[in-house]
Amino acid sequence: MVLPKSPAGLVLTPGAGADRDHSTLLALEAALDVPVLRLTLATTSVPRAVDKVVEATESFAADLGVATTDLVIGGRSFGGRSCSVAASEGLGVGGLLLLSYPLHPPGKPEKLRTDHFPRIAVPTLFISGDKDPFGRPDEFAVHLPAISGPTEMSWVPGGHSPKGKQEQAVVDHVRRALTA
Repeated sequence: MVLPKSPAGLVLTPGAGADRDHSTLLALEAALDVPVLRLTLATTSVPRAVDKVVEATESFAADLGVATTDLVIGGRSFGGRSCSVAASEGLGVGGLLLLSYPLHPPGKPEKLRTDHFPRIAVPTLFISGDKDPFGRPDEFAVHLPAISGPTEMSWVPGGHSPKGKQEQAVVDHVRRALTA
């Protein structure tokens, strides 16, 4: 597994239009034995979301008495994308957890959201549904090598919004990835 084991904390962000109480974020917090900060981004502007991620990550690290590099940040879809941009712009973190990363809008593979990938230097774990219209396995295989840090891609059955067994598969995978 690529992520640091037993990080000091985890910052989780939801997809666009969702809030900190998204079921996957709640399930992850309940399943993990690390402090978790769930954020509501309340914006669809990547720059504004990045600012919120940076501010919240720095504040959470200070509250825990650790460096931001002791934290893993990430989240679902837009939230994970915002965290990846924050890390690519210099927010020092221990790793990225990107769930249902929106490689491109559905049906628009030419509108890639990967320009910042070469500037991601931290360990990054992607977990997506194998039928996610925001990025298929073959598309991720082409674009993940651009990331300079170590990466791992894991697939669960299903689409973009995990429910039931798919959501549990995501939670189980994250628990294994972060457990010492």
